[in-house]
Amino acid sequence: MAKNMQREEKLEFRLMQLDDIPDVLEIEHEAFTLPWTEEAFRNELTMNHFAKYMIMELNGKAIGYAGMWTIMDEAHITNIAVREAFRGRKLGDKLLDELMQTASYLGMERMTLEVRVTNRIAQGLYEKKGFKPAGVRKGYYSDNNEDAVIMWADLPAHKASDEQEGSVQEQ
Repeated sequence: MAKNMQREEKLEFRLMQLDDIPDVLEIEHEAFTLPWTEEAFRNELTMNHFAKYMIMELNGKAIGYAGMWTIMDEAHITNIAVREAFRGRKLGDKLLDELMQTASYLGMERMTLEVRVTNRIAQGLYEKKGFKPAGVRKGYYSDNNEDAVIMWADLPAHKASDEQEGSVQEQ
């Protein structure tokens, strides 16, 4: 019962909607030196059928978001960010877990991303979640020509419910 003595914190994940773009842009500008534009997010949500984006809310306030493209059996993380005021609380960890579970649920078998070679905090989180370095993209970031580490992880198979007819489960 002693979950949180100050006040009950309610962390929820949901699909991103167009109305979320202003909050997402604030998070983008706090997190990235090359933030995406409103138009980029609008296109992702309305035009890109491969794109899946989610919002992380704490007590009804958007405090983080994550996105991926799902192509064939692979998910490519496009963005993942948490508001500056909420960093250091393992919320990025929870957001990444939710994104990976969603990808698995959608039938993705592997997940990939690029991360700045100097971003050791993010690399540590990804490694903890099973991502392994697989190469480098030279000059990937246009703001300073920094290289990106390409990382890959295998996703656990989504466990289908026993009630689903015709499902094949590995034992």
